[in-house]
Amino acid sequence: MRARWAVVVGVVLGALSMSFLTSPALADTVRGAVLPATAPVTLGSGFITDVSGVLSSAETSELNGRLDTLSSSQNIQLFVVFVDAFTNPDNSQEWTNQVATDNGLGQQQYLLAVATQTRQYYLSADKAGPVPLSQVDQISRSLVNDLRAEDWAGAVRTAADGFSGSGAGSSDLGGILLIVLCVLAVIAAIIVLIVMRRRAAARVKQANPSGTGDPLDAISDEELAKRAGLALVHTDDAITSSTEDLGFATAQFGDAATSTFTEVVAKAKAKLDEAFSLKQKLDDELPDTDQQRREWHLQIIRLCESADTALDANVAAFDELRKLEQDAEGALAQLRMHREAAAAAVAGAPAALQALAAVYDGSALQTVVGNPAEATSRLELADTNIAQAGELIGQGKRGEAAFAIRTGEEGVLQATQLADAITTLRTDLASTEAQSQALIANLEQDLAGAAALPPSAELSAAVAATRTALDQARTDATGTGRRPQVVLESLTAANTRIDSTVDTIRNAQQQAERAQQVLEQTLTQARAEISTANSYITTHRGAIGADARTRAAQASAEYDQAEAARLADPNASLQHAQRAIALAREATQLAAGAIDSWGSGGGWGGGGGGRGSSGMGDAILGGIIGGILSGGGGGRSSGGWGGGGWRSSGGGGFSPSSFGGGGRGGSGGRF
Repeated sequence: MRARWAVVVGVVLGALSMSFLTSPALADTVRGAVLPATAPVTLGSGFITDVSGVLSSAETSELNGRLDTLSSSQNIQLFVVFVDAFTNPDNSQEWTNQVATDNGLGQQQYLLAVATQTRQYYLSADKAGPVPLSQVDQISRSLVNDLRAEDWAGAVRTAADGFSGSGAGSSDLGGILLIVLCVLAVIAAIIVLIVMRRRAAARVKQANPSGTGDPLDAISDEELAKRAGLALVHTDDAITSSTEDLGFATAQFGDAATSTFTEVVAKAKAKLDEAFSLKQKLDDELPDTDQQRREWHLQIIRLCESADTALDANVAAFDELRKLEQDAEGALAQLRMHREAAAAAVAGAPAALQALAAVYDGSALQTVVGNPAEATSRLELADTNIAQAGELIGQGKRGEAAFAIRTGEEGVLQATQLADAITTLRTDLASTEAQSQALIANLEQDLAGAAALPPSAELSAAVAATRTALDQARTDATGTGRRPQVVLESLTAANTRIDSTVDTIRNAQQQAERAQQVLEQTLTQARAEISTANSYITTHRGAIGADARTRAAQASAEYDQAEAARLADPNASLQHAQRAIALAREATQLAAGAIDSWGSGGGWGGGGGGRGSSGMGDAILGGIIGGILSGGGGGRSSGGWGGGGWRSSGGGGFSPSSFGGGGRGGSGGRF
């Protein structure tokens, strides 16, 4: 046992000695190199303190001006020190933070220290400063290329540019001011828009008080009264003229020909009488309100307009009769020609209907079953009026003859339409049957597609209904007694049902496939997140506490549950996988936070608290020494020296955060 402990102690002491010997300053000293040593310095009056003498006077002046501009524009002061090597202390972080503390640098002040010979640097920042430490780290890393090229002035310019784009200091105030001005501008625009809309609405309301959109609503009461009076006079004259014309027409064409016109004139006169009654109410001794007077004037105008419209609609009819009267002989001859053409169609109607009845069910012919008889009746009416028209022309009664001709024309027209309806129905029935045949083929395809779907009660019912409809359609579509419209309706209903059922099933399948795809993607992502978290924790376990490890373990447990429910309950599996992702990400974040805290609080070596260094800092951060002492990284987790004084988890004789610059952090390293 003692021999084993001796071996372990020897290994550890050897690691410690190698770590110290690999530090740049000690290695150079061991090799006998002689470098100028510089203890923490006192900053000069400017922003640049060049102990190494690597800058020319022109560069120093130019850089001081550049940093002075940074101070005035961003309210950030960046001080820069160039020395040959860091000594007393020789750690870049401790040396730089010591200079910042000795010179009283505050939250707004940053210090960049560069050891030009030992090729180390560090950018020190107060943790409560305006620029986040993460951004300070980015600025620090941006200097490496300039420093490696020994472009010392360029490194200062790069650092100044980094702080200029940090968004701190006076730029914050400018950004806030810009936001405030934008908000005020938007508010002002809204106020102006509201005021303009209200004014526009007020103008519209003033011009159109009732809001009905009627043009009469926009005129004044006085103008409205004038228009009402003119409308009464105009309509009264129109009815008088129409009454006179009606008398002449009755004498010329007879009472039968003018009965419709007589009714129109009577209705127009009734509207005029109502308008006169309203005018009388306006003129009597009883007081009326302004609103009443306006409403009554509007009613008078509208009543008169309605009466005029009815009268005007009959002008064309009077004109047609007058034309017939003037050329009664020609109109009668043309009517006789139309009658002969109609007679041929009417004569063929019974046979056409009989041919349809031999094929189709009576229900399909209901609309035309009486057409042959009605067409014959209309033709007989036309014949009667044709004969009367000839007699009246011979007697010189041309007006009555014109009315008879007009009645005969209507009879011939209706007889033709009744006969043609039978032929039209035959075409429509054939078209309906063609649609049914196309639908039958479509339904056969639907049945074939349904056979490939997973069986279900709903699908079976839809398939059975479709087959029944197809069988009935084939029966009804052959032989006699066909009912094309009924067949088409039945097939359409069956098609709608099976299409809906199949679409529902296919949509469910697609949704299930999409859900499975999402689950697989989520499980893959969960594996990746858990792997990332575990790897991160493992390689930095010296700084990682229980919180991150707990989240990582729970993430793995959630993933195991997701895999277990993968087939039986995909929804539950997806939820477990999503929780696994969230826990793994939280574990990674907690681990990163622990490492940042470890690094900013100090650690072995310089350059960002040990994360960027080699040797003892990496050994502690990675838990390497803890693995050696515990028996090779997993064989024994509870061992140690003397019962547990030094552990890789940081819970024993020292804490990674016990080294460094107190209230300041930063970033640096070698270049």
